[in-house]
Amino acid sequence: QVQLVESGGGLVQAGGSLRLSCAASGLTFSLYAMAWFRQAPGQEREFVAAISGGGGSTNYADSVKGRSTISRDNAKNTVYLQMNSLKPEDTAVYYCAAGPLTAYSGSYYRPYQYNYWGQGTQVTVSS
Repeated sequence: QVQLVESGGGLVQAGGSLRLSCAASGLTFSLYAMAWFRQAPGQEREFVAAISGGGGSTNYADSVKGRSTISRDNAKNTVYLQMNSLKPEDTAVYYCAAGPLTAYSGSYYRPYQYNYWGQGTQVTVSS
């Protein structure tokens, strides 16, 4: 079965950096668009970043653009989210998601486009 396992979350001071990883198994990784979403307490899950199957195209939410980089290593079946200049408002549980390649060319920012989800990793940014 498909599994997505996130890691790399933690507690960091404002202005710091974190690199999240998501290791995928049970799927042909390069045939899936990958994305990161986040959910803060009491809020809806929101889009953070997405990357095409080959890794040549990316998209970001305005809230993280310029501070975050999504990348993937198809040989390692892993997608990454490098987050810099972290702010307290970045505090959330971060989830990786996998969807068909059409998810990237369509509404990539919509959670319903993605079939598989990880269990999430907590990111807490202190002020």
